[in-house]
Amino acid sequence: MAILPGSTLGMLGGGQLGRMFVTAARTMGYEVIVLDPDPGSPAGGLASEHLARAYDDREALDYLAQHCAVVTTEFENIPADTLAYLAQSVAVHPSAEALEIAQHRLREKDFFRAQGLETAAYLALENETDLAAASDFGFPAILKTATLGYDGKGQIVCQGFEDLAQAFHQVGGKPCVLEQRIDLACEVSVVLGRSVSGEVSCFPIAENRHANGILDVTLVPAMISDELAEKALDAATRIADGLDYCGVLAVEFFISTDGRVLVNEMAPRPHNSGHYTNDACVTSQFEQQVRMVCDLPAGSCHLHSPVAMLNLLGDIWPPEGVPAWDEVLQQGLAKLHLYGKKEARPGRKMGHINCLGASREDASSLLEKVRQLLT
Repeated sequence: MAILPGSTLGMLGGGQLGRMFVTAARTMGYEVIVLDPDPGSPAGGLASEHLARAYDDREALDYLAQHCAVVTTEFENIPADTLAYLAQSVAVHPSAEALEIAQHRLREKDFFRAQGLETAAYLALENETDLAAASDFGFPAILKTATLGYDGKGQIVCQGFEDLAQAFHQVGGKPCVLEQRIDLACEVSVVLGRSVSGEVSCFPIAENRHANGILDVTLVPAMISDELAEKALDAATRIADGLDYCGVLAVEFFISTDGRVLVNEMAPRPHNSGHYTNDACVTSQFEQQVRMVCDLPAGSCHLHSPVAMLNLLGDIWPPEGVPAWDEVLQQGLAKLHLYGKKEARPGRKMGHINCLGASREDASSLLEKVRQLLT
C-alpha cells in the first residue's frame, strides 16, 4: 500500500544525500526523522526531527520504528544489524542483505559474477600468506581494502608483483581485493529506481571523470554507443533484480578500450554521479527515492537538458570567506547546490554545480567557465 504525503519517513544518515532526500520529501509533503550522530549534520538541520544518536542506539531505533512508515538510508556503511533490527517492526528499504553485499568488495564482486556479469579480474587477499597467490596475476593492478573504501580511499596502484607486499602493509594488512587495472575508454554509471513490486526506471547514463579518486565531472548524455548503453542498463537492472532491491541504486561501470562493459561497484543509495538529475531531469534521484520507498509510481526519468555537473570540493574555499558565488550566479544556466557543511576541508564534498546547455558541448563549455571563476 502506498505511503502518502503527510506520513513520516525515517532516514539513516545525515550527510548531503540525506539532506537532498529530506528536501525532496518535505517538498512533497512528508515529515522526515533523521538519525545521525553528528549534531550538526547537513540533513538533520532540514529534517522535521533530528535524533543525534548512534546508529546502533536501540532506543533511537525503536523511536524511528514507532513514528515512521518506512526507513531508508543515505550511505552504505550503516551497520546491517541496524537495518535488520528495524525491519522487525517497520518497512526498511534497501534491505540489510543488500547493504551487507555492498559493504564488502569481495562479496560485491562475487555477487556481480553470480548474476552472469563481467568484472575486471580480481583476487581475494585475506592475509599476508595469500600474497604469494598473486605472483602470476595480471599487473598493473589496484589493491583495494575490502571494506570502507570510497572516493579513492584504501586503494593503491601496484605496477608489478614486487609492489604488492608494501602496498598490503600500507593499508594495514586488512583483507583486500586485488583488481586488474583496465585500459579505460571511459567510466559510466547507471542510477535507477526499483519499486517494491520490482518495476525498474533508469535515468540516462552518466559519463564520469575523476580526479585523485574523487568524482570531478559528470556529463550527460554519455558519449557511448547504443549497444554499450544497452549492456550497462541491462546489467544494472539485473543487479537490482538479483538483490530484490527497493529504492535508488547506482551502478558504476568501466568501459574498456576493447569494448567491454565491466561492472565496477554499486551504491545502494542515490549517487554523486546522479546529482545532474536535480536540474536536468523531470524527476530528481531524491524524489525517485521517496517514490520508490513509499511504493508510489516512478517519476519520469526524461532528460530535458544536456548537463555537465561539477563537484565542489573544499579545496576551492579561500582561507577566509567563500568562493566567488557572485560570479557563478551570474551564469543563468549554472545551478548551485551547497550541502550546508560548516567546515571546508581538502577533498571534502561541499556542493555541486549543474551546468545546463542546448548541447553537451555547451554544457561542458559552461562548466569550464564556472571552474575558472572558482579557481
